[in-house]
Parts: sequence; C-alpha cells; structure tokens
Amino acid sequence: MSTTSTARNAATGGTGTLLFALLAACVAFQLNASMLSPALVTMGEELHTDQAAIGLSQTWFFTTAALFSLFLPRLSDIVGRKRILVIMLVLTAAGSVVAALAPNIGWLFAGRIIQGISGPTVPMCLIMLRSAVTDQRRYGTMMGLILAVNGGVAGVDSFLGGYLAENFGFRSIFWFMVVLALVAAAAVAWKTSETKPQAGTTMDWRGVFCIVIAVGALLTALNEGAGLVGGFSASTLVLSLVLLAVAIAAFAAFWATEKRTRQPMVEIVHLRQRSTWAPLLTTILTMTGIFAVINGIIPAYVQAADPGFGIGPTETALLILTPYALLGWIFGPVSGRLAPVMGYTRVLRIGMIGSVVALLLILFLGLGSLPLMIVGTALLGIMYAGTANIMLNGLGVVLSPAGNPGFLPGMNAGAFNLGAGLSFLVLPAVQVGTASLGASGSYVAVIVTGLVITLAALAASLLIPKPVEAEVTA
Repeated sequence: MSTTSTARNAATGGTGTLLFALLAACVAFQLNASMLSPALVTMGEELHTDQAAIGLSQTWFFTTAALFSLFLPRLSDIVGRKRILVIMLVLTAAGSVVAALAPNIGWLFAGRIIQGISGPTVPMCLIMLRSAVTDQRRYGTMMGLILAVNGGVAGVDSFLGGYLAENFGFRSIFWFMVVLALVAAAAVAWKTSETKPQAGTTMDWRGVFCIVIAVGALLTALNEGAGLVGGFSASTLVLSLVLLAVAIAAFAAFWATEKRTRQPMVEIVHLRQRSTWAPLLTTILTMTGIFAVINGIIPAYVQAADPGFGIGPTETALLILTPYALLGWIFGPVSGRLAPVMGYTRVLRIGMIGSVVALLLILFLGLGSLPLMIVGTALLGIMYAGTANIMLNGLGVVLSPAGNPGFLPGMNAGAFNLGAGLSFLVLPAVQVGTASLGASGSYVAVIVTGLVITLAALAASLLIPKPVEAEVTA
C-alpha cells in the first residue's frame, strides 16, 4: 500500500489503532532495554556467574541494537516498513525465549544479541507515523507519546522487573517480554498499513558492512576504554586503540564505497549537509554531557554516605529516578505538541537551556541538599528527557531526506548509543582523574564537565536548520 493510502486510512479514523500498535511495539523494545536493570543481581545468582558477565550481556544488547539501527530503517524503505517491524518483533520474542531458557551465561548472551534486532523500533515507528499522519499538530503529539515511552514507561518498567525477579526469578521477565513482543507483532500486522517508498531500489550491502564494522568497532573500543577507568591495563589500552583504528579505516571505506555506488545507503551530499551532521553532533554531545550524570553519577552520589546523603537503592529510585522518568513521560507529548507550532529547533533549545539550568542547580545547591537534588533531577526529567531528547529523536525523522527517509533516523539512533557510551567513558574518567580533590571535589568536577559538554551541545543545536515542512506556518 502506498504512503498516500496509508495517510488516507489514518485520516478516516485509524489513527487511534495505529498509535496503539506503534506504542505496543515501542513498549516491547523499551522493556528489553530497561526492565532487567533491577534484576541483574538475581540473574547473576541464578546463572552462577559474576556481575561483570551479566553487565557485558547488557552491553552487547545495546551494541547490537545500535548496529541494527544503522541499516534496518533503510531496508524497510525498500522491502516494507510493516514487514520489517513485524519480523523484528517476532525475532525479539525468539531471543526472549532463548534468554528465558538459558542454562548458562553463553545462552543468555545469544538471547540478548538476538533481542538487539529490536534496536531501530522507535525510529521506524516514527517514520511509519509520519507517513500516516499528515496533520503536523497531531503528529507532534503522537510523536511525543511514542518517544516518552522510549524514555521509560514512567518507572513502571523497573518496578515490574524488580517484582518479577524477586518473586518468580529473572526468567519470568523474559517470558513477559515474549508475550508482549508477540502481542505487539500482532498489533502491527493487524493495525498498520504497508509502505515501501523506495521499492525497487537495491540495498547497498557493501556500505552496510562498512558502517556496521565502523560503529561496532567504535562502540566496542568505548566499552573497552571504560574498563581503564578502574585501573590501567596495557592490553586493554592496546585493544582499544586497535579497535579505534579499525573504526576509522572502516568509516573511510564506507565513505569511498558511498561515492562509487550507484544506489548508496547514504549519499555523500547528505552527509555534508547541516541537516545531517548538526543534529547528529548535537545528539552525541547531549548524551555525553547528561546521560551518565542522571543514570550513574547522581544515583551514586546520593547513596554515598560521604559526601552524599547515604540513602538506599530503593529510596534512590523512588526519590530520584522515578520522578525523573515520570516527568519525562508526562512532558514528552507536551513538547511534541508544541514542536510544530513553536518550531522543533526552538523547543529543542528550550530543553537544552533548561537542562543547563538543572545542572547548575544540582552543582551549586543539589550537592548539599537532598530536596534541591530532587528538584534538580526532576527539572532534568522535564527539560532533558521530556523535551530535548524528544526533539532530537523527532528531528532525525523530519530532517531526513525525502529520497531516503530511513537514513537519518537510523544514524541518529546510533548517535544516541555512541553518546551514551562516551558519557560512561568520559565522566567516570574525570571522577577518577580528580580523586586528589577529595570525594566532594571529584563529584563537582564531573558535574562541571557534564555542564560544559551540554553547553557545547547547546551551541551545536544552533546549527540545526528548521524543518519547515514539518511545522505549522499559519
């Protein structure tokens, strides 16, 4: 079915069921990403392995998710978005079965890697939504709903994961994922229409190979480099440098391939445009500056007896992480609704400036006061999770070239993962490197570093062009 007929179906009353199907798909992916967080200790105990191995299984899930995100949106433009999304969800369910039945850590790795095929679920859902909903205000609101779920299901995902692991073991979580992925696959198959805007185009598999090797080597180098934060290791350093060299060489090969190929995965002219590299740069810098702060540094600080507040993990989740996720979930649709009216780039910058203010509040007041720390992280939930992240994801869709709509959303998904990896490499390294300043001083140094990087992200956002066609002009 053509994009035009899909839009006609949405306009005649199918928008609600379309949104349900796409939300189900996004929730199925998000639970794969976040539901296991409170169950990692239980997984190690039941599989008789250490937390390092369990953590590595998580790393490989996110790495494979990033790699699949690079090319599956482009492939879906050629062979059918609905078809690819259904296949992704079915394979995600299959990976969940493998993980649920895993007798050892090796099989858990296999299951998590298979689940990683769900990586581009969110950008693909946004692409399908944009082709079906022509009203820009309605699209913005629905985009915000989908992306708010991508930030976490209002904290319910972590709570449910912990409850299932504590009462029924970690395998029950994967069986829950199986059911949800199959329900989502059925909803997508039943309630969405097929679109193939690039039907007849040849897939550039040589380019895919090169870019996957480049990004995979870079992400693995970052993961290995993060291990140097805990202590110097010559072998780890050498491996990281080798992987970095492989990444550079593979990207050079990708650039050369795209110049020669008649139907490239990405046209070089698009890579040179501000509408491509500016949002990707902004995404990487934003994630690097903030992601580890809210997901690692602040939780560690508030749980530390000195210089923090000495509260437990449960209280940390209740006071810091849940309000952050809940407010991001609430404000996502609000910022999505405002974007077509006020402008995507303007709303993005409001979110970026608000994030800077939140980091300043945490730096100058929150480190000495738990109530003000809660206020600072809540503001991050509104401005970062509920505004800036929503706009960065949305811009990846509305700025993508008309002739290659799956290109920029896929690259942007990789940029999110790259920024997250950089954040957990750079910020902990700063904390270790400033240990001579004392525990309090090292935390201050980390927040200052995150603040500086976020300011750089704000500056980069000024280079992003307005997506005029996606905004209401009257």
